[in-house]
Amino acid sequence: MKGRVTNVGIGAAVGSLLVLATMQGAQANSDLQNLTKNADNWALQTGNFTGQHNSTLNQINKNNVKNLKAAWSFSTGVLHGHEGAPLVIGDMMYIHSAFPNNTFAVNLNDPGVIAWQHKPKQVASVKAVACCDIVNRGLAYGDGKIIKTQLDGKLVALDAKSGKIAWEIEVCDPKVGATLTQAPFIAKNTVLVGCSGAELGVRGAVNSFNLKTGELQWRAFATGPDEEVKLAKNFNSDNPHYGQFGLGLKTWEGDAWKIGGGTNWGWYAYDPKLNLFYYGSGNPAPWNETMRPGDNKWTMTIWARDLDTGEAKWGYQKTPHDEWDFAGVNQMILSDHKVDGKVTPLLTHIDRNGIMYTLNRDNGNLVQAAKVDPAVNVFKKVDLKTGTPVRDPEFSTRMDHKSTNVCPSAMGFHNQGLDALDLDEPIVYAGLNHICMDWEPFMLPYRAGQFFVGATLAMYPGPSGPTKKEMGQVRAMDIVTGKYKWTKWEKFAVWGGTLATKGGLVAYNTLDGYIKTLDKDNGKELWKFKMPSGGIGAPMTYQFKGKQYIGSMYGVGGWPGVGLVFDLTDPSAGLGAVGAFKELQNHTQMGGGLMVFSL
Repeated sequence: MKGRVTNVGIGAAVGSLLVLATMQGAQANSDLQNLTKNADNWALQTGNFTGQHNSTLNQINKNNVKNLKAAWSFSTGVLHGHEGAPLVIGDMMYIHSAFPNNTFAVNLNDPGVIAWQHKPKQVASVKAVACCDIVNRGLAYGDGKIIKTQLDGKLVALDAKSGKIAWEIEVCDPKVGATLTQAPFIAKNTVLVGCSGAELGVRGAVNSFNLKTGELQWRAFATGPDEEVKLAKNFNSDNPHYGQFGLGLKTWEGDAWKIGGGTNWGWYAYDPKLNLFYYGSGNPAPWNETMRPGDNKWTMTIWARDLDTGEAKWGYQKTPHDEWDFAGVNQMILSDHKVDGKVTPLLTHIDRNGIMYTLNRDNGNLVQAAKVDPAVNVFKKVDLKTGTPVRDPEFSTRMDHKSTNVCPSAMGFHNQGLDALDLDEPIVYAGLNHICMDWEPFMLPYRAGQFFVGATLAMYPGPSGPTKKEMGQVRAMDIVTGKYKWTKWEKFAVWGGTLATKGGLVAYNTLDGYIKTLDKDNGKELWKFKMPSGGIGAPMTYQFKGKQYIGSMYGVGGWPGVGLVFDLTDPSAGLGAVGAFKELQNHTQMGGGLMVFSL
């Protein structure tokens, strides 16, 4: 079955589709729910519906991790960035690649043999409109299908046993700069996915597709009229100061909202009890803030939407009128912890803007908003009563002015990486960037399918590292208080995120090619292994025939790959200087693949 989803209104047919989805949803999703409850599997990119990216497996632990060795490896034969991780469903593993978005199925009884592979044919020209490299963030599983995205804008369902195409839908139109790099997310009978392309003036939306048929169920935009943004009648009723109705138009000048960005290409989380899913909309377009006066709602927003209807219960805009490309699409982590002595349903989100937010995920109340690093200077603080960031005008951007020593850089102090929540404590192990920038805007016209940015950047290490040359760190932070527990500094950005296990370990990758494990209590390094290339995905873990394994993708790309054309040690060098990254460049030439480790 093939189809095309266009950028038009949803239409009357959605009502009947919603009824069908409701009838089929419980049965289709029970399989996935059971899989996520069994730690032998790794059935979701986020580890589980809550986005906690942790595992109860403890065979590999603090006492024996020093004995960890490579068990087997798999090369995808593709260069560029390999974000995300493989999925493990029973005795099968499913591996993805960067463009051309190949998919491989291997049986864990004999991982040297490919059971089936799907290699789509895509027009090479689509690569020219992909911002920040031709990465892909991984696969999803549900209803006996592997769901994948292709850079050319197609969402594809493959039979998990045979690899045959079950259905194929065009979601994004590369002709206007919209591509697909996101990992799909499955809950109930719904596949959630969003397009990339804010840097080309794409108007962002989250899309819901029927898992069985591939049909569009609903679409909710980030900008525009309330009915297209799909605001519920009680939207933000608990926090009206966040803003309520009409703002998707009023906070934009003229029709700028039509090319206003707000794309979502990051991660989702889902609460079955509330039937709400959570995600972030990205940066407004263009980067040059002078060209789009106003708060530019609802870009840069944490959303809580009903899974069945798409209606937004609440939305909190973290960076009104973004001036720095702090795309807010990062991971959402759901947990239940005590706040003021009462167990509270929480959502924690570490944003590109350098703030870790914790909110009540039921009503959107802001619990805390703490800097992930004292170097954050664009904001002095976040007002917890209003939710509004207090800007430092010294680090704002404006026409005919070069802003210097702005922290974080456009890469953010946190980006696409999937971080881990501790299984016992309200502690998140955050893989962070530590990169600041100079920023100089310029004017440019909008042309469909062309980059619509309007700023020149130079990036370099931030000031907090022990030698002032460090560009990354892993930091343990309390999600309720915002306090730091420990910090482990790294030479380069810790891009891919972290994995936490019941064995007391925190695992992560480095851009210069290592997978490492730390003691979760103090951040002490316990083990490391040199992979063929740098890693920008987060490790995962599974158990097969009673033996625990840790797996990790390798292959550098994404923003770090784009960063190869910046001099990160000389703020005056700007675009085009590569000397400071020669060492990192040496770790990007071996292609991409997967390494699996065991005791």
